[in-house]
Amino acid sequence: MNRDHQLQQLQTSGADWDVLVIGGGAAGLGTALDAASRGYRTALIERGDFSGGTSSRSTKLIHGGVRYLRQGRIKLVQQALRERGVLQRNAPSIIQPIPFIIPVRSWHSKMFYSLGLKLYEKLSGRLGLGSVNVLSPDQVGRELPGADMQGVTGGVRYWDAQFDDARLALRLADATVRKGGTVMNYCEAGSFLKSKGRVLGVMARDLESGKEFEVIARVVISATGVWTDELRQQPGVPRRESIKISQGSHLVLPADFLGGSTALMVPRTSDGRVLFVIPWLGCCLVGTTDVAVGRPLRDPSPMDSERAFLMDEASRHLSRPVRETDILSEFSGLRPLITAGEGVSTASISREHRIERGVEGVVWVFGGKWTTYRAMGEEAVDLAARVGGLRSCTSVTRDVSLDASAARPDDDPAGRGTSLHAGLGLYERDVRWSVQNEMARTVEDMLARRTRALFRDARAAAGVARATAEIMSGCLGRSKDWVEQQTADFRALAAHHLPPGSRDLGS
Repeated sequence: MNRDHQLQQLQTSGADWDVLVIGGGAAGLGTALDAASRGYRTALIERGDFSGGTSSRSTKLIHGGVRYLRQGRIKLVQQALRERGVLQRNAPSIIQPIPFIIPVRSWHSKMFYSLGLKLYEKLSGRLGLGSVNVLSPDQVGRELPGADMQGVTGGVRYWDAQFDDARLALRLADATVRKGGTVMNYCEAGSFLKSKGRVLGVMARDLESGKEFEVIARVVISATGVWTDELRQQPGVPRRESIKISQGSHLVLPADFLGGSTALMVPRTSDGRVLFVIPWLGCCLVGTTDVAVGRPLRDPSPMDSERAFLMDEASRHLSRPVRETDILSEFSGLRPLITAGEGVSTASISREHRIERGVEGVVWVFGGKWTTYRAMGEEAVDLAARVGGLRSCTSVTRDVSLDASAARPDDDPAGRGTSLHAGLGLYERDVRWSVQNEMARTVEDMLARRTRALFRDARAAAGVARATAEIMSGCLGRSKDWVEQQTADFRALAAHHLPPGSRDLGS
């Protein structure tokens, strides 16, 4: 993907677009790929970077949602498990099975969770990832070296899938382009263009050049996540609150807090949620929380109460306590949950999605999660085809490979050039590749999403910000002032991904 080429396509295609998607997160990218795969002329615009918001801040799991079994939401779990199997088949290099263990301290708990998880496994049908097993205390201790084993009488092991959310987003963008679509980051959707009450497209603005231009399409699909209600404030668009916003926060710890390659699942925390402690990219990921927030933020961070909650809950279930000084990075994502009425906690609202016809010529996508992004896209395009009067055709994304992208430089370690940071596995060639082929435009794009350096170790990522900026400036033709500004901006961002007492990064 080359941004200059994509921008040229977007600006010169005139009124030829069938589908315009606004939003470059999981829902938007999944929708764009579905539309392009059907042969519709498809464009996607995103005012930030691809997966720059919530879609790169998930718990990194593709799963059915064990907690929904407890609520009796069988169809929701079954759909998610079916989608999990499809995604694992289509992108096996980045969506991989991972075992989870629930340590138990009573016979009743062992039976309860083993029966429930066997139902979970059965609901996945032929697309299951592994069998459910009841384990002895010794087996639990071997697979979870860092777990607190006091009082543990055994455990139950089940399987789900783990993935790199930002990498999957890039795969979707690339696949959309390979199917003939056009995708553009740092391109903002302004006002709707209308004629006789019907939306015909948007006035778009390239945020790098400041140039404005019209993007005309037969149907517009809004997939803007927590920013949906902002887009609905335009004149002529019915105004009503459509989503509630829930913040989910995570801590990243050194890998030895957990040890091994098996994840720990706590089925009920003090606030009634589940807690995951997961091995991830050489670290240990702890999450998540569920806190209602009033308005969306561009870069949310854990509240002090969330951090304390995660540290306390993790310390209860690990063999050593978690301290603030142990935290390598922390991050928060904002979930767009479908409004469920007053007085309903966000933790009790499911992650279902809704596709809705809006003002004439517009389709709105609400809610959802990574696991069901493909199904969301299929449903959105089905409705969009009717709204836009497009020729009828069936979705084919169940069989679209997401592992067909061009080889990355890490496929050939000998050709990766100078190492920027051994611990992060970051090389000079990685930076050049991402600028030239993955539309990386800022140091944040590179260190937060093209690699996951910021989320793995914020302090280490800050240490390579200047070197990264210098390499990128050469590729992009930027000035020394740009290097200085990018370095300063990223270091400030990295500090924001550390607890307050650890934010002094030095000079």
